[in-house]
Formats: sequence, structure tokens, C-alpha cells
Amino acid sequence: MSGTGLSANTKEYRARLGEQPDDQLDRWVSELMRDVVKRRGIVKVVADFRRAARLSEPEFERAFAFGGGAPRTLGRDRDGNLVVPAVSLWTLVPGVRELVGDSRDRLIDYLVANFDELVYV
Repeated sequence: MSGTGLSANTKEYRARLGEQPDDQLDRWVSELMRDVVKRRGIVKVVADFRRAARLSEPEFERAFAFGGGAPRTLGRDRDGNLVVPAVSLWTLVPGVRELVGDSRDRLIDYLVANFDELVYV
């Protein structure tokens, strides 16, 4: 596992993620969102990403659009939860990279916050 960035615990995992190049982190975040949305749904992924990346709803919407997501596809489900098309989740990564000065740390925070999800997959 040492070459993959995976670890037995979150502390070691965070340290290994810190050693990875940005493009690898970006791929892992995009893949994790894609995999989790299949099992847990879009509401879970959006909420988890917003929390880990410390994005308000307007900041999330802006990152989505800046990363290439179509702003008109942002919406809410019947319970009022913010949702985006699952196929567009990847746009959050370049959007956060473009807009947030500490984007690397926030993307690592998302991966670490979902450590148990990643191990499950």
C-alpha cells in the first residue's frame, strides 16, 4: 500500500497524501466523489465536500461553475438540499483549485474525511 497513498489510519494517510503531486490528488478526489455518489447519493457527496472543503453554498456554486459545471444544473432536491449532476462532480476540483488559496489542503481534508469510504471501495 505504501506506493498508493493508502494507509492503516488517517494520520498516516494524511502524511502520505501530502507527498503526492497535485494531479494525483485531483484524480483521487474526483474518483472518490464518483464512487461514493454511486453508493450514498449526491446529497451525501455534496454535503461532505462542502464540509471538508469549508465552502458555503455560494462558494460551492462558484467553484462548480469555475471548474466547468453548468450553473443552470445546480439545484435542490425536494428536501432543499443542494445538488448537482453526478457526472459533473469532477468540476469541483478545478473550481476549488482556481478559487481557493489553500485548495490542496482542502482537497486533502476531503480525502481524509472520507477515509472510511475509500477503504470500503
